[in-house]
Amino acid sequence: MSPNSTRPLQKILGLGFGLALAFGNTVGVGILRLPGALAEALGDARWVVLFWIIGGLYAFFGAVAVAELAAMIPSAGGFYVYARRAFGERGGFLIGWSDWIGGSSAIAFQSVTAAFFLAELWPPAAAHSKVVALTLLTTLTGLHWIGLRFSRTLTGIISVTVGLMLFALILGCLFAAPAPALKVAAPTGSAAALPLMSAAMLTAVVTAMRAVVATFDGWYAPIYVAEESTDPARTLPRSLIGGTVLVAVLYLIINLAFIRVLPLSVLSASQLPAADAAAVFLGNGGALVATVISLVTMFSILNAGLITQPRILLGMSRDGLGIARAGEVSVSGTPRFALGLTSLAAGVLIATGSFEQIVALAVVLFVFNYISAYAAVFTLRRREPTLARPYRALGYPLSTAVVLLGSVLFLAAAVAEDRRSAIIVAVLFVLSIPAYAFTVRRRTP
Repeated sequence: MSPNSTRPLQKILGLGFGLALAFGNTVGVGILRLPGALAEALGDARWVVLFWIIGGLYAFFGAVAVAELAAMIPSAGGFYVYARRAFGERGGFLIGWSDWIGGSSAIAFQSVTAAFFLAELWPPAAAHSKVVALTLLTTLTGLHWIGLRFSRTLTGIISVTVGLMLFALILGCLFAAPAPALKVAAPTGSAAALPLMSAAMLTAVVTAMRAVVATFDGWYAPIYVAEESTDPARTLPRSLIGGTVLVAVLYLIINLAFIRVLPLSVLSASQLPAADAAAVFLGNGGALVATVISLVTMFSILNAGLITQPRILLGMSRDGLGIARAGEVSVSGTPRFALGLTSLAAGVLIATGSFEQIVALAVVLFVFNYISAYAAVFTLRRREPTLARPYRALGYPLSTAVVLLGSVLFLAAAVAEDRRSAIIVAVLFVLSIPAYAFTVRRRTP
């Protein structure tokens, strides 16, 4: 136990919680909306299915690589822990703070999005969207303030609720009459309608693949609570890999269900395929069902964020790279000061509306987490070959090299598409140099 902490974290989280957290931190509104955008971009239902399979494999081998790190170094803090071990304090500081900033902005975005869906169900809320978003954030923060055991129960309930809702949607699509098998031309501008290997086709393919990969983001959530696992050597790899497989299978089945009941022309034009699919067997109630599911999924991801993000501050603070009080743990097992600080940061972003630009930055920032983790696997294999590895990455080094290369290409595409955000991220990274120096000086007697 570090001198910055008065008590250790409670080791009470098992495999069930790990799976629920990975599921709850990944499955969001994207899977309810994205199938339509993919159908429009790709122009062929078979391509849509293929891309979800490829995205699932990418996430799977990413989970396999990170599982080695998590089982080997089961400490609180997420990607920060691995970056610090592999690349030193400066590298850890950079990844830790960028991860926390991106995560806090995501919490703000999720709160505002949840308020939007709530307003769809209760229109008077639309006139006070920021107040509603802040109320939702404050309420969930208060629930997690109670303690780790309550957080564990709450996470399980929300994740199971999301799973049951999506399962009901899938069943409805399976029992509904299938869409007529009409052969129609691929939408103009879609990959299937463009010359093979042309620049326009490759652009459409890359855009679609980026969207799929982004929808899978979140599978790594269990690494943030690694120190609270009852048996990290066994539980963490199973949570990461099992949770990723669960999500990948769910995504594939949902897309097959949508394709079954919606003609490609309808699917490609749909802004919310979940609502259109539900309308096939529920009529006008389809939009209501999709809105309710969307609201609950936003609660799920928001809930997961309020668990994971405070652990970044906790881990960094215990290592002398943050505010000392953020390294404290309450009797109930919650890092309350870190939780409050994370919620406060998200609240300020909501109140000022400044989270939108940071959310754009987060698309670039989260890829750095991937790259740092996959590079850490190679670095630590070379530098610390004798370190106990309860789990070794399946298919290493090829599998890890593939996801590392994929992440670098993903980052390049993100930079090319949004250069403004890339420049801001570069500036933030440069500013982290004096910030790190100040932090080190402040802790030196």
